[in-house]
Amino acid sequence: MKAHFVPARLSHLAASAGVLLLAVLQADVAHAWSLNLSPATRRVFLHVGNGTANQDNSTVNLVQVSVPAAQVGNGVAQAMASNSTQSTSLYGDGYTTCPTPSTQVMVGASYQRNNNSSPASATLRVTSPASLVSAAGDTIPFSQISWTVSAAGSPVPGVIPAGTFSGTAQTLATVPANTYIENCHTFSYANSALRAAGTYTGQVTYTLTSP
Repeated sequence: MKAHFVPARLSHLAASAGVLLLAVLQADVAHAWSLNLSPATRRVFLHVGNGTANQDNSTVNLVQVSVPAAQVGNGVAQAMASNSTQSTSLYGDGYTTCPTPSTQVMVGASYQRNNNSSPASATLRVTSPASLVSAAGDTIPFSQISWTVSAAGSPVPGVIPAGTFSGTAQTLATVPANTYIENCHTFSYANSALRAAGTYTGQVTYTLTSP
């Protein structure tokens, strides 16, 4: 079995979105960075995978796993590799937040505003469809994909928490005004049931909004 998962990274001044494509081919204590930003004109910024600070970036990264035929559906979770190369933080001094981007996807979000302006925070969400779907129409529940989080050298407990895709919209974190949060997501496929052979895909969208 082979699964792949593609996070994309987009950023906008008013609202941000990141897109994920997941595919499956059948054959910890969390840490994060939370940084204070200077007050500025109201804006949000989001990146998922490879990105560029405060600029639009349409890069789409691939995350995938190949499950050996003898292990298909045996309930042993399969780690997913990434083609992301984003290891350094997009803010601050370029700290190496994700030392092994081949197995990690960096996720970061910021919200800035002038002092005393509203609202007080922005909301980071992720939305996934109910299932990954193959060309033959077979499906795998999106809840088979989960993630853990980490950030090298950070003592701050999971600002963007670990979780499992639910097949619906999920709130991941609240970003306070003039704050940037960031950590590394490591994905895995639960592999809990036999599936028909094929490549299964689905798109996940991350959004950062401030009404």
